[in-house]
Amino acid sequence: MPRLLLMTRCLLVCLLAASAGAADELHPGGAATGSAGPEALQATAPGLDLMLGLDAELGRALFEKLWVPAPTATRASDGLGPLFNARACVNCHPGNGRGHLPEGGQGFGAVLKLSQPGADAPIPHPVLGSQVQDRAATGLRPEGHMALRFERVSVRLEDGTEVALRRPVAEITPAPSDPVTLALRVAPPLVGLGLIEAIPEAAIRSGADPEDRDGDGISGRAANVSSRALGQEALGRFGWKAEMATIADQSAQAFSHDLGLSTPLYPDPAGDCPTEACRAMPHGEDAGLRDGREVSGAALDLVALYLSSRSVPARRDPTAAEVLRGEQVFHEIGCAACHRPGFETGAEAARPDLAGQTIWPYSDFLLHDMGPGLADARPGVDAAPGEWRTPPLWGIGLTRAATGRESYLHDGRAETLLDAVLWHGGEARAARDRVTALPKADRAALIRFLESL
Repeated sequence: MPRLLLMTRCLLVCLLAASAGAADELHPGGAATGSAGPEALQATAPGLDLMLGLDAELGRALFEKLWVPAPTATRASDGLGPLFNARACVNCHPGNGRGHLPEGGQGFGAVLKLSQPGADAPIPHPVLGSQVQDRAATGLRPEGHMALRFERVSVRLEDGTEVALRRPVAEITPAPSDPVTLALRVAPPLVGLGLIEAIPEAAIRSGADPEDRDGDGISGRAANVSSRALGQEALGRFGWKAEMATIADQSAQAFSHDLGLSTPLYPDPAGDCPTEACRAMPHGEDAGLRDGREVSGAALDLVALYLSSRSVPARRDPTAAEVLRGEQVFHEIGCAACHRPGFETGAEAARPDLAGQTIWPYSDFLLHDMGPGLADARPGVDAAPGEWRTPPLWGIGLTRAATGRESYLHDGRAETLLDAVLWHGGEARAARDRVTALPKADRAALIRFLESL
């Protein structure tokens, strides 16, 4: 980025932050800001209507519910599978945080996404579907298991510091007979989803510059996806590649692919299993149940309400001198070009507690080319293999406290925040190179600032 343009952008960002009032950013979720600890990820946002709060608790129960394969006497709890990756939503999102890779026999929320090679869109494999399910109901075998190894990459910073990075390489055992494209994904954290959904679509699209007309090297692009919940094409906001438009879309796909449960949006009781053996297995659909689906539309709405009403963690030590210096560095080196600090939610948001809020997610929610180092062979719905949605940074400093481990980026490869920064390429390469050139004190301040979010 030209130096003058970079300084101008930094000045505009700082002026925007100042005009909003310094106190605003101390409460990144606006009125939905909770405590400064990891419990905020699971706590109900302040200000939620009492009756909605009770419904959200029902949604929490469904989110944490352990499902069982059909048939059982508990008609409202069966239908799991017949192939699946987890028995409950919370299994993939420990503490409502992010998933991490299976190392030492322990792993949560890591899956292998599949598609047919050479396609421009994620076309399911004819036998394995869209995802490898590593668990099965009695009478079936799992589709396979993840075999994981790491390639090591060393990066030398300009001050002589050596940083050892890792790149995960995943395989299926046993290997499928047909060619298949594999893509490793870990579950994203569930922070501020309702507020993200409440940002006006025009506000996100206004930041797009796919042709890089301003010449700053950043060409964010809005993803356009088909929303089953809305019944039309809409802006992709959720998922590593912005593949989902709404919380309901994301939740229904997870019920189908991860748990093998049908909903009105994904009505197939076999879930992500296309084979005749799966389709011949018992399922939990029942005409006597609401909607007849294994997860009713009302139940899906309760889960979406639960996810949309979680509080956003308050900042930690936001006025510490090192944090303030790190924030200055963040803007000076160009991170805010993609990790846009603030938005205003719409006045016509679905709920009053989400409307008209000044929020600080640190994301533009656009797709960016992140270079070959982060690309995988599987495209998104409206994203090339190297394009990724800018992930929000709010709550990122609580990763270890919420889940017991640090794990960042779409495949969990980064074990520290610095590792995650050093993997940036493509449009973010210039900012990444400025990080490698920072004095050690400024680099530490940058990380301290990120830990405060």
